[in-house]
Amino acid sequence: MKTLLERQEVDPDKPDNDGWTPLLYAACEGHEGVVKIILGWEEVNPDKSNDFGQTPLSYAGWEGHERVVKILLEWEEVNPDEPDNFGQTPLLVAAWGGNKGAVKMLLERKRSTSTSQVISARHRSRVLLGMAMRGWLRCHALAKR
Repeated sequence: MKTLLERQEVDPDKPDNDGWTPLLYAACEGHEGVVKIILGWEEVNPDKSNDFGQTPLSYAGWEGHERVVKILLEWEEVNPDEPDNFGQTPLLVAAWGGNKGAVKMLLERKRSTSTSQVISARHRSRVLLGMAMRGWLRCHALAKR
């Protein structure tokens, strides 16, 4: 991977025909090491979305790749509150995917972010519905905090 990225004609942030970047693919598949390598390139946007507005954080959360979620949340440029073209935030996507660890990390990030201290009532109910459909209402306590 490093050798490939060192080639001058390779753009590590260039999307394919569907708007997917190498980082988006790596995050979706949970390739933690590849995610770290790609994020080491300064021209890479860690929050770049595909044609549907879905980000690496959204896919990592959906798929339950908690270590990748954690890596992405360390980047200031990553906005965990940005909805995709369907109005779904990474938190909602993680909840619908049934990924308790990702939901917890995203809720913690929300609590520590001064720009978004409150989850809207509509968004909270959608997140809780996703959790309920996955059979783990125990996460209700996390969302109420």
